[in-house]
Amino acid sequence: MTSPPANVLHGLKMAPSPALRCCKRALNWVPVLFINLVVGWSYYAYVVELCVYTILNNAERISYLVIFHIAFAMFIWAYWKTIWSTPASPSKAFGLPRQEKELYEREERAEVQQEILKKVARSLPVYTRTAGGAIRYCNYCQVIKPDRCHHCSTCEMCVLKMDHHCPWVNNCVGFSNYKYFVLFLAYASLYCAVICATVVRYFIKFWTKQLADTHAKFHILFLFFVAALFFISIVSLLTYHLWLVGKNRTTIEAFRAPVFTNGPDKNGFSLGFGRNVAEVFGDQAKYWILPVFSSLGDGHSFVTRLVHLDHEQANSVLQQNGKSPVDGEANPCVLGNNGQHTEDDSKEKADGGQIVSVTMESEP
Repeated sequence: MTSPPANVLHGLKMAPSPALRCCKRALNWVPVLFINLVVGWSYYAYVVELCVYTILNNAERISYLVIFHIAFAMFIWAYWKTIWSTPASPSKAFGLPRQEKELYEREERAEVQQEILKKVARSLPVYTRTAGGAIRYCNYCQVIKPDRCHHCSTCEMCVLKMDHHCPWVNNCVGFSNYKYFVLFLAYASLYCAVICATVVRYFIKFWTKQLADTHAKFHILFLFFVAALFFISIVSLLTYHLWLVGKNRTTIEAFRAPVFTNGPDKNGFSLGFGRNVAEVFGDQAKYWILPVFSSLGDGHSFVTRLVHLDHEQANSVLQQNGKSPVDGEANPCVLGNNGQHTEDDSKEKADGGQIVSVTMESEP
């Protein structure tokens, strides 16, 4: 049997005790519990204190309840889909073959380890590098990182197309749930907007003492303030992520441009606004507003402005040496990218012995 690398052993020695990890995981749910308590109270304050005890007109009460529950249902749907969607991780195709893994673990020289990784990476659709130009390898998960994949220290796993780890959902936001996260922000904004727009009339009446002081006064005044505060903060975050979708960037890539073999390029994955949106929301508009998975691709390989690699070609590469992206198992998140890409200029170049088609695509 071979011994794991020194850095892996160091990580194992520094690993927290089971009791400490259990406490940490429990504490991670505190922000989620807080959000659910606020949402639960807002539901009670709106439905009971406003609609039942304060609004006297039945037509107004019913119309408010219908609009409110539609916004509430979509918000909760998107929110819980974001929370409970398991982050997608790299397939075993990105792990080192047994022989190369043994060589890598025995080798102590970093430059020799890189040569081993480069040899394996030639058979994978991997075109991004570290800032120093090295193959991106995770010593904890022991996989070559696919493009746009990063290791999350909180989830303790590599996450495909990782955007960030969100404490408010206690989950990593990445390829498997980024659409849900954006919809969660959109419907949370809508939920707060509905509350503000319908409560403001009675907020003013209570504030100016046009209505008698009742037990509903505190709930309605506080409900408006909380909804307005959350609306301002959530809309700003939603605007930022819609900008990221239009640019086809993750939060990580917005702060640190991805590095390709020819250097960093912040627009390396941008294919034009329409194609960028389709990559997250899908190519069928009827699914855009629903928290159902419709993103294009498989999360392991991406079409870029510099390297054109279609979905079938990527799968063909991953199936070399008897490997497949999902190791023979069905992957519900794999959808073919049928988008047509216009090739303005193409040429062939060698990348470490591998011939790849380089395609420059214009922004529509």
